Amino acid sequence: MSSQLFPDIDTYKTHFIKVSDIHTIYVEESGNPDGKPIIYLHGGPGGHTSPKGRKFFDPEFYRIIQFDQRGAGLSTPHCCLEENTTEDLINDMEVIRKQLDIKEWILFGGSWGTTLALHYAISHPNHVKAMILRGIFLGRKTDIDWLFQEGASSFYPDKWQDFIDEIPVSEQDNLVSAYYKRFTSHDPLIKLSAARAWANWEGGIVSLIDKPTPAPTAESDRDALAIASIECHYFKHHNFVDDDHYILNNVDKISDIPCLMVHGRYDVDCRFENAWLLHKALPKSTLKIAQDAGHSTFEPTITKTLLQFTEQAKELF
Repeated sequence: MSSQLFPDIDTYKTHFIKVSDIHTIYVEESGNPDGKPIIYLHGGPGGHTSPKGRKFFDPEFYRIIQFDQRGAGLSTPHCCLEENTTEDLINDMEVIRKQLDIKEWILFGGSWGTTLALHYAISHPNHVKAMILRGIFLGRKTDIDWLFQEGASSFYPDKWQDFIDEIPVSEQDNLVSAYYKRFTSHDPLIKLSAARAWANWEGGIVSLIDKPTPAPTAESDRDALAIASIECHYFKHHNFVDDDHYILNNVDKISDIPCLMVHGRYDVDCRFENAWLLHKALPKSTLKIAQDAGHSTFEPTITKTLLQFTEQAKELF
């Protein structure tokens, strides 16, 4: 099994799709226009598409679809929290599917991308051929608290200190709410400082081998504002679902969908328990444990496994 990604390719078509009075979604297509459709669901929420993301797929076989979720990347307006919910993103995917004349597609996602994939599949199982998921995030309160209140903090106390230093001690009993207050401030300097702290914390714990935090740039600040403010918006509102165990309580709706999963044994961002519980609940799932990996897509073993999965999924057509 090789970790060699497919060569760089350009898009053959891009779209800006108006999905509401407020939001316009950026969508791109690459690979084979007549190929089997696969959609890449980026993380965050608040991440964005990347040319490197196309390289997990054989461009001769797959019609590769990527899009920037509401408020992220090239979608507009940037960082907009209004009309930005899980249900909105599911509906956007349906708009994309219908506009691109796709009957069913494979869902490929990591981290928050797994959450969105699972929510979409539960809502529209007849349009999902299979799922390829990396770093499962079930979106439960315990998963959010682990990452942003207490849990992951014990593995990275040095990085955690920088994260909590942004917030007065009197507000540290609910850090998501405290950060949300700052992301909804009218002061751009307060927003930016909080965004850098949030993005540095989460970005600093995704790889098994620690990497130094890069100096901020205009581009990284723009990305940090999106991922930090939109993530916090979703997590403050419990991903806009009333049932804290919504995914696990609705797996019967997706039990016939093949699901290929890989999760790093030492994933501190999204605990391995998430993948294990989902695997146990889905009879047609495969779970590969990356024994030498954390959370990142580009941990070598995770990259190898995802490439194996996209090749294996060809047999489903």
